[in-house]
Amino acid sequence: MNDMVALTDHKQILVVDNDAARSQQLNTVLAFVGEHFMHCPQEQAKEVLADSNHILSVILTGSVSSECASLIKANPSVPFILHDVLDVSELTLNVNVIGILSTPLNYAQLTELIHHCHQYHNKLPRSGKTLGNSVLFRSLVGTSEPMAQVRFLIEQVAKTPASVLVLGESGTGKEVVARNIHNLSDRAKEAFVPVNCGAIPAELLESELFGHEKGAFTGAISTRKGRFELAEGGTLFLDEIGDMPQPMQVKLLRVLQERTFERVGGSKSIKADVRIVAATHQDLEDMIKEGSFREDLFYRLNVFPIETPALRERKEDIPLLLKELLTRFEHEQSKTVRFTEKAIESLMEHPWAGNVRELSNLIERMLIMYGEQIVDVAELPYKYQHIDAQVYNPEYPEELQEQDAINDLFAGFDYDDDDESEDDEIAAADNVNETADSVGGAVLPNDGLNLKEHLADLEVSLIKQSLIKHDYVVARAAETLGMRRTTLVEKMRKYDLQKPSE
Repeated sequence: MNDMVALTDHKQILVVDNDAARSQQLNTVLAFVGEHFMHCPQEQAKEVLADSNHILSVILTGSVSSECASLIKANPSVPFILHDVLDVSELTLNVNVIGILSTPLNYAQLTELIHHCHQYHNKLPRSGKTLGNSVLFRSLVGTSEPMAQVRFLIEQVAKTPASVLVLGESGTGKEVVARNIHNLSDRAKEAFVPVNCGAIPAELLESELFGHEKGAFTGAISTRKGRFELAEGGTLFLDEIGDMPQPMQVKLLRVLQERTFERVGGSKSIKADVRIVAATHQDLEDMIKEGSFREDLFYRLNVFPIETPALRERKEDIPLLLKELLTRFEHEQSKTVRFTEKAIESLMEHPWAGNVRELSNLIERMLIMYGEQIVDVAELPYKYQHIDAQVYNPEYPEELQEQDAINDLFAGFDYDDDDESEDDEIAAADNVNETADSVGGAVLPNDGLNLKEHLADLEVSLIKQSLIKHDYVVARAAETLGMRRTTLVEKMRKYDLQKPSE
């Protein structure tokens, strides 16, 4: 191996070429753009790639032998760039062949291809503590893109000393994110200390964070360590940082800048080797404009922001979240419930103002009421019933429920078999016929009819009338028909009812 320019703590580009002059030209360009590189002939490439952890990419140059083609297939975790290669048709079928570098060399193209190589590495499966660890990433389950991004950001920042600001609505799992950052960091063996800045009275917050000396104030009968000391070497989680009073914001900023603090009533400076993770559901930038939050503190905390998505933005994760939360409750309470597909479908329609915390509370409520039973839409609290509930009554069979639907069509007629006169019977029959005609139905034929088909035709007729009346505004049409919008959408899909094209 020759012409090596390497730094062991940087990933390098491996130039594989048997032509020394061409290789030197490529090395000169790589040195110019600031990339770390090394060179080897084709015969040594397999040996060099045996340990590919330090390789960013391989630039394969010149005539490519069958061994080189095998080399590409044998190293799927290494991105390859082809340069001055005659026959590339077979090679480009491999997913790890990122692109072809033109001749003469083009600076813009080279930097773009190197960027693609970095992206290729970023998308590779991670080793070690993986994102699939459901215990480590508790409540961060889900296959949605927003949650995948959160897990990716956690893994990127965890090993660094950077301060993190976790943003998101109440109940989205901001403390869970903070704990995972701590558990994946080099500080995992030390303490994770949470403190809710909004739950502690302003006059006690300084003592809570920095501790106090004996006699510092009335009631201070002994020296007490604060949260900063308790978190020494570990992580301090400042929840609801937006609720911190301004005088404390100044003192916190000083600690973050100088990495030292004094206990209340003390004069001795104490070093603070603490990683700060802060969280808030408020818009701190708006608070800065209003003058209620310090801009300099915001920039100290907002080194690496992570935004936790609202549950309504990742509804496809609700089935997996249900499974995770039910498993947890089963472990803690030794009982569980099962949700039908319709119940889960209904829950996915809910806006979830309280996010994952609201979902967890609902499951606990269902456990109390229906432990070891099956929960359908009808068992859900009313505000979670976003699709029609099918109520089962063993003494009320399906045939009678269908008859109920017919009776609903002719509601308002009062029949008394004992007292009704012949004239009343005739009048009632006329009313029935008029009602049937008004809704597109007909009098019962002498040879009978298929009731289900007749009711379906009647339903389609009424839905069409309502949609046309309201110019296919589904919400208004549903209100006229006395049904939920989601139910009407399902029926429109069932009967293929669409607004006619202009």
